[in-house]
Amino acid sequence: MTPRRWLDRQRRLDQGAGRLAILAGLLNGLLIVVQMALIAWLVQAVILHRTELTTLLWPLLLLLPVLAGRGLTQAWQESAGHRASSHIRAAVRLRLMQRWAALGPVRLAGASPAGLASQAVEQVEALDGYYARFLPQMWVCVLIPLLILGVYVWLDWLAALFLLLSAPLIPMFMALVGMGAEKLNQQHFALVQRLAGHFVDRVRGLTTLRLFGQTREAVRQVAAAADQYRLLNLRTLRLAFLSSAVLEFFASVAIAVIAIYIGFGLLGYIDWGPAPELTLFSGLFMLLLAPEFFQPLRTLAQHYHDRAAALGAAEHLMPLLLAEDQPQAGSAETTDAALRTDDIRDPTRPAIDIADLHFGHPGRRAVLDRFSLRVQAGEFVALAGPSGSGKSTLLQLIAGFIHPDAGTITVFGDVPGRLRLAWMDQRPCIVQGSWADNLRLTSPEATAEQMRAALAHAGLAPLLAAQPDGIDSPVGEGGRGLSGGQARRLALARVFLSASPLVLLDEPTTGLDADSEAHIIQGLQALVDEGRTLIVATHHPHLLAAAQRIVTQGRATAPATGGPASDETL
Repeated sequence: MTPRRWLDRQRRLDQGAGRLAILAGLLNGLLIVVQMALIAWLVQAVILHRTELTTLLWPLLLLLPVLAGRGLTQAWQESAGHRASSHIRAAVRLRLMQRWAALGPVRLAGASPAGLASQAVEQVEALDGYYARFLPQMWVCVLIPLLILGVYVWLDWLAALFLLLSAPLIPMFMALVGMGAEKLNQQHFALVQRLAGHFVDRVRGLTTLRLFGQTREAVRQVAAAADQYRLLNLRTLRLAFLSSAVLEFFASVAIAVIAIYIGFGLLGYIDWGPAPELTLFSGLFMLLLAPEFFQPLRTLAQHYHDRAAALGAAEHLMPLLLAEDQPQAGSAETTDAALRTDDIRDPTRPAIDIADLHFGHPGRRAVLDRFSLRVQAGEFVALAGPSGSGKSTLLQLIAGFIHPDAGTITVFGDVPGRLRLAWMDQRPCIVQGSWADNLRLTSPEATAEQMRAALAHAGLAPLLAAQPDGIDSPVGEGGRGLSGGQARRLALARVFLSASPLVLLDEPTTGLDADSEAHIIQGLQALVDEGRTLIVATHHPHLLAAAQRIVTQGRATAPATGGPASDETL
C-alpha cells in the first residue's frame, strides 16, 4: 500500500459528490466551446459579411445564458468537491479516533498530545484540497483538452498536432517538480508534529525551566525549531513557483506556435496541408480555444501542491490507520447483546474470568505468566505485591487497554473493552473548569442533584458547602485549588456517577493523609454496597483490610471479614 493508493481507496467513502464535481467540470468545458464558437461566428459575421448588429441580437443574447451557465457549473464543481472532501475527512478522522480508542491509553502513552492533535487536525485537513480540488480537476484536465483536441481535429489536423505534441511536456515537468514537493511535504508534517510537541513540552515544564534558569535556552530552542519550519515552507514555495513557471513557459510557446501558424495560413504564406482551407471563423475559433486547452492544466498546477500535501499527510496517517489491532488470544466471541442488570449484579456469576494469562513487555521479562483469577460479581478484590509485580498491568488487561500474549480474559462473559467500566489511577484527570465540568466528563447528562449526591458519597459534602458557587466553583488543571486527597475524591465522585458495574482502581490512596484515605475507603465500601465489582491495586494496609479478598504475588488470602482464600497467583 502506497500513499497514493491509500488516497485513492478513500475515494470510495464518497464517490457520488466527486462524480458530480467531474460532471460539472465537463459541462463547463462544453459551455466554453459553445462560447468561443459564438464569439468567432459573431466576429466573422461583423467583419467579413458586414452583418447588421440588429440581426445578431439573438446570438448575443445566447451568450448571456452560456456565461451564466459557466459560472453556475464552476460553483457546482467547487460545492460538490468540497462536499466530497468533507465526507471523506470526517470518515478518516472518525477512523483515526477509533484507532486511538483501540490502541488505548497505554500504547498511546509515549505519543505527544500535540502530535496527536496535529494528526487529527492538520494532517486530516491536508486531505481537503486533494479531494475537493485536485481530483476533480485531474479528470477535468483530461476530458476538456480531449474535447478541444477533437474540435481542432475537425477544424485543422495540423494545429491539433501542435497541441498534441506540446501537451505531454507540461505534466511531465510538473511530475518531476511534484516529486520534490511531495518529499518536502512529508518533512513538513513530521516537523510540525515535532514542533508542536517541542513547544507543549516547554510550556508544561516552564516551572522547572525557571527554577534551573533555562528559560532563555528554551526560548532559543523553540525559535530555532520555528526557523527550521519557516525555511522548509520557503523551499516548498520555491518549488510551487517553479512548477507554475514551467507550465506557463510551455503553454505560452504552444499558443504562440498555433497563433503563428493560423496567421501565416490566413495570409497565404502556408499553402500545404489544411492551411489553405483556414477561414476567419476556424482560425479565430482555434485561437480562442488554445488558452482554454491549457487552462485546466494551469488550474491543476495551482492545486498540485494539494496533492503533495495530501501525499505527505497520507505518509503519516497510513501506517496508523492500516495497522491491525493485536487480537486477544483465546478471546470469547463478541456479542452485541447488552448485558442485563440482573446478570451484572448476580453474585453467582463471574465478573472477571482469567485463565492461563501470559503478558510481557518487549525486551523485558514476562510480567504475568500462566496467571489465573476468577472474581465474582459484587466482589471487592485487592491486588497486592511489590512494585513491578504486575498489579497495574493486570488492571490494564482487564480494562482492555492492552491485550495478552496468551490466555483468555472475559468481563461478564465478553471481551475486555466492550463493557463500560469506571477507571481511576494514581493521577486522576482533573481538567480546568468547574466541579460540574469534571463530573460531567463521565456522565454528561447528570443533574445537579445527582452530582451533589456523588460528591457526598466521596466525602466532599463539607468542602462543597464551603464553596461560594457550589458545583460551579472553579478548579484548575490537574486539581489546582484542591489538595491531593480532595482531587482524588472528586475523581472518585465520577465513579459514583458512572453507574458502571465494574470499577478498577490503581493505588487510589497513594500520597494521601489518614483522613483522606479513610474517606476514600468509606466511598469504596459504598460502591460495594451498591453491588459493584471492585478490583483495586494497592499496598496500603487499611485498604487491604477493607477488601473481601486479597490476591498477592504468591497466593490469594482473605482478611478476617473476607471470603475463603484461593490459589490465584500474581
